[in-house]
Amino acid sequence: MKKKRNRLIKLSLLLTRKKLYRLLQYDVTLEKVNTFTSTQLEHLLHISPEKASSIIHSLQCDNDDATIQYTHKNYYIVTIFDSMYPPSLKGIPDAPLVLYCLGDLTLLQQNKLLSVIGTRKPTATAPQKLLKVVSPLIEQNWAIVSGMAYGIDSLAHQLALHMQGKTIAILGSGFHHIYPKENMTLFWNIVENGLVLSEYPPYVRPKKYQFPERNRIISGLSYGTLVIEAKEKSGTLITVDQALEQGKEVFAIPDSLFVEEAAGCLKLIDQGAKLVTNAEDIIENLPGK
Repeated sequence: MKKKRNRLIKLSLLLTRKKLYRLLQYDVTLEKVNTFTSTQLEHLLHISPEKASSIIHSLQCDNDDATIQYTHKNYYIVTIFDSMYPPSLKGIPDAPLVLYCLGDLTLLQQNKLLSVIGTRKPTATAPQKLLKVVSPLIEQNWAIVSGMAYGIDSLAHQLALHMQGKTIAILGSGFHHIYPKENMTLFWNIVENGLVLSEYPPYVRPKKYQFPERNRIISGLSYGTLVIEAKEKSGTLITVDQALEQGKEVFAIPDSLFVEEAAGCLKLIDQGAKLVTNAEDIIENLPGK
């Protein structure tokens, strides 16, 4: 198992997730890959001869390179093969194969996880909405999951920290490139009092497409997703779509028809999201209730 795990980590630094999944479909144990020629790997993964040769060389090298050694030394690494891997993520489409972690790993096994998301430009009443709906959940030991973005994400993390609760941040970049940079202090506060995760190796810079990708982890890790505020056309709704695809609960807080940041929530409620005005509206939807 250790060899299989280490091989997965090494390959995750060399291949995209899509190509790594393709390799796993062909070689679920990751043992055959050690016998591949560069030509075989090139044809299987549709990569260049140079890339294939580089991967073969890396796999045949007994000692991990400096990047892998550094990563092992400075971060917790959880793979889909590990018992610590969160059960809630295993069943989602396109589950992350490797997670880089800083903070309290026990949160990966917690059941009471709620993702809280919304616009990057919240209204003046957004903190009150969070306080009314989310703070009672934090008092009941729910951990708040979000993406450490501007706006609602940051407010949700900050509320959990202020109440001495737990929170999990999912990044859209590697740990060496915290985005937004203005949230560096928030990042370290979450590391100290919660957990930060990324499926991207530490050296990976933020790229636009990675943020919608990471949203599937925000929704997948959680029991349900609560939308505080969102415009009718909002990136927040990407996370909602992923939550629905994953079979997760979706909750939304209503507001005035004249509030632009409420339009997305009202649309979600019209489409079947659970209307939420207090914490009990979420708790009563728990399995077994």
